[in-house]
Amino acid sequence: MGFFIRWLFAFILLAATFNPTRFDYYHWVSGNYTQSMPLAVLFGLILLIGYIIYLRATLRSIGRFGMGLVLAVVAALFWVLADWGFLTLENSALNTWLGLFALSAVLGIGLSWSLVRRKLSGQADMDDIDD
Repeated sequence: MGFFIRWLFAFILLAATFNPTRFDYYHWVSGNYTQSMPLAVLFGLILLIGYIIYLRATLRSIGRFGMGLVLAVVAALFWVLADWGFLTLENSALNTWLGLFALSAVLGIGLSWSLVRRKLSGQADMDDIDD
């Protein structure tokens, strides 16, 4: 359940920033920036804080190589589903949602990796004291 919640919040963060429905920060700011600049800056900073939390934890737990590896596994899964005919990649909105899913999987796994490693190995991870 813990991984699902972390993944869900990563998906919500990414979808709130950009998605094909036009109910997102990017489309809202591009249409209302001049009328609502203080609100746009506030929401942008809140999203930035969410990205910093997720990216910092992901980079510390699985690193860039791990992020690339998780993204490659998700891309290979999409390729298999497309090859078997379960998925068509002709719909641009669907492709955007698949991209959001793939990126949120990377962030969700990155944020949960310490918990997975602890369960598998029995060893707890500690943060560096120098930070």
